[in-house]
Amino acid sequence: MKFKTRLKVTFISIILLPLLLTVMAFLAIGAYLMNFQQGYDIRELDYAMLSDSMQELANVTDRVYKVLQEQAVKDPSRLEDRAYLEEIGRQEARRSTYIIVRKNEELYYTNDEASARIIFPRLPDYQDGQLMEDSGYYYSELEKYVKQIDFVFRDGSKGSVFVVTKAHSLISRHLLIDMFIAILVILIFTSCMLTQWIRKGVFRPVDELNVAMRRIKEGDFDYVLQTDEKGEIGDLYRNYEDMRMRLKETTEEKQQQEKQNKELVSNISHDLKTPITAIKGYVEGIMDGVADTPEKMDKYIKTIYNKANDMDKLINELTVYSGIDNNRIPYNFQRINVADYFNDCVEEVGLELDSRNIRLNYSNMLPPDTIVIADPEQMKKVINNIIGNSVKYMDKPHGVIDIRILDEVDSIRVELEDNGKGIAQKELNRIFERFYRTDTSRNSAQGGSGIGLSIVKKIIEDHGGYIWATSKEGEGTCMHFVLRKYIELQNEQA
Repeated sequence: MKFKTRLKVTFISIILLPLLLTVMAFLAIGAYLMNFQQGYDIRELDYAMLSDSMQELANVTDRVYKVLQEQAVKDPSRLEDRAYLEEIGRQEARRSTYIIVRKNEELYYTNDEASARIIFPRLPDYQDGQLMEDSGYYYSELEKYVKQIDFVFRDGSKGSVFVVTKAHSLISRHLLIDMFIAILVILIFTSCMLTQWIRKGVFRPVDELNVAMRRIKEGDFDYVLQTDEKGEIGDLYRNYEDMRMRLKETTEEKQQQEKQNKELVSNISHDLKTPITAIKGYVEGIMDGVADTPEKMDKYIKTIYNKANDMDKLINELTVYSGIDNNRIPYNFQRINVADYFNDCVEEVGLELDSRNIRLNYSNMLPPDTIVIADPEQMKKVINNIIGNSVKYMDKPHGVIDIRILDEVDSIRVELEDNGKGIAQKELNRIFERFYRTDTSRNSAQGGSGIGLSIVKKIIEDHGGYIWATSKEGEGTCMHFVLRKYIELQNEQA
């Protein structure tokens, strides 16, 4: 749920929920008060009584009623004494209670003439001279509660004393106390419910996010936060998960890169150590006079030269790797005639392969005017790296390398195949990874930094092409890469 919606619900709940619960409490208390009829003969009753407790009405009325009832038993003649009745009326006037005395059907005495005239016609009849024990009448439309005492005048007339209490002038303390307690409970309940709702919907997710952030700070990227929530909290959780996954990937990539960099330094150090050791050995041989003939001297110098070239290749490879790692390989794209370019390449590498007793076969199936957009120097690195790997892992006494250029309609496909020892299928998909080497022995004859094919893949992809390899162990390996042709658009003549 969104925060705006949550705030609206909270606002409405603060207003409506206490109001609704207050009404329910009011009705419940009113129903209780209306059912409070223990010992009272209530002839007429309705919801007008909700403003006055029946018990409170009875208590106020009973004070006068009991005094007059006792007098009716001991000396009924005193109920004829107007002075006595006046004194009782003065005592109870402040309690909103007044007295009516009826003789036969006539009003004999009252201390509230106006009110008595209204209710007098509706007063109950004489009850054959018997006292009414704890009887009472409630006149809802008049809001008056009446209790009756019957007696006989000294002249034999039927008399009745009525104790009348004005219900509308009383405010029930019990009702006020009950409603106060009910409203207090309602407010506490509403506050607890809304607090729990907000805590569960806002504070608990925030606490969980704080815990997750501390875990991230400590380097723990595996602490997952999952939620089905919508709105801002759900978005916050999902954004945290995206951030966590990216940080985890970045950290893992950084760790992998650091590992690769260490491996690179180790590989380069190992591969530099071999030619340096050889160069030092041959130089010491010359200095000690071991090369005492022109033939030995020439052999020593050529060996030193070749080892220096090996070191130069390793350093160049490291420089190219640095450019790839920072995405700063310089390219000088040109339109290249495929036939002319590969003819030159084959002629250049053919001389070196002949010296290693490796036969080079070349075939071009393209039209002679086929052109591609490429960087000549970078493409030469691709060819040299692939052929260099073929030579490095050649295990046959008579090696063969085939270079084929095939037509793919809008593209050209170049295949460089050898008859070397091949690559295992489980390793074939990894040969283009940085620093991955199928040869783990790192002998001096086949050592390498393991970044040559990753450089090849990067250059081909930067040319808009793609590369893959096929191989069979013991039979050889074939590298395939595809480049798009350059097609010059001709304006049609009208």
